[in-house]
Amino acid sequence: MAELTIQEILDEEEAGLDLEILSGAEGLTNVVTVPRIQKPGLALAGYSSSLHPDRIQVLGSTELSFLSSMSKEQAIDQLRAILSRNLSCLIVTKDLDVPDYLVEQTETYKTPLLRTRALSSTFISLITKFLEERLLPTSTLHGVLIDILGVGVLLQGKSGIGKSECALDLILRGHRLVADDVIKVRLKLPSVIFGEGMDLLHYHMEIRGLGILNIKHLFGVAAIRERKKIDMAIELVPWEDGREYDRLGLEEQTFNIHGVELPFMRIPVGPGRNAGTIVEVAARNQLLKEMGYHSAREFQDLLEKRMAEAARLHAHTIIGDNLE
Repeated sequence: MAELTIQEILDEEEAGLDLEILSGAEGLTNVVTVPRIQKPGLALAGYSSSLHPDRIQVLGSTELSFLSSMSKEQAIDQLRAILSRNLSCLIVTKDLDVPDYLVEQTETYKTPLLRTRALSSTFISLITKFLEERLLPTSTLHGVLIDILGVGVLLQGKSGIGKSECALDLILRGHRLVADDVIKVRLKLPSVIFGEGMDLLHYHMEIRGLGILNIKHLFGVAAIRERKKIDMAIELVPWEDGREYDRLGLEEQTFNIHGVELPFMRIPVGPGRNAGTIVEVAARNQLLKEMGYHSAREFQDLLEKRMAEAARLHAHTIIGDNLE
């Protein structure tokens, strides 16, 4: 399981967290394992069963105002009740002044107390994004990721099957390259998979016979994008004579990435079959499915209806009007 220490969060500079430590430095080795935060208002009011110690606890003006409305003794008792749960850390937003007893208690319980100048809503957005990027599962896949009419299509297949050539054809049609060859995929909450290119390979594509191409320079910024949600996966396979392939589109298959099931189809390629056109139509068809229209099922329903009508008419012809 991925984890981050409070020291690593404190040292982070690129995420814009702007954190400083006020007390509890001995607890900087505490770890965070979930990409969620909590505002401990209910816990401060005495409902400590709602507290999640493994989450970062954010204190804004509401929480500090609530503490200040109590007597010092009551406030300390409430703080002790939650600090005894071994919290990962407390973070005060808006650069608010922190009561001395809060500094003292966090130091006693070795719970890091941090502060940021950001507003609570801004900080929660920043820290959640940062934690998701660092804690949620990531991996790499071999293939091509392309944005076709807003549908993120993951193209896979054996080396040399024509994935990059198919993607290049789609780029010429106005679609956008996300990543070629190596795709870094990341789980986003609640159950969304995003893909992006590796730093060194961004915007680049390998075409056998041409070499490495910079798609951004060749076609402009409209032909690329940094990252994209993956909506479906397609595997390109060599055409095999005599093998049965899905001809109706009724077979529903899925491709699992980090526990998320994505629509999946296997497309045979060979002479005379334009892979780029087929993949584009598959993406358009996926859009229709997401809108609730499934052409193959509609055709099946229509066919069954016609067959039922034909059977009824045939029965009337044989048996006559006495058929009930």
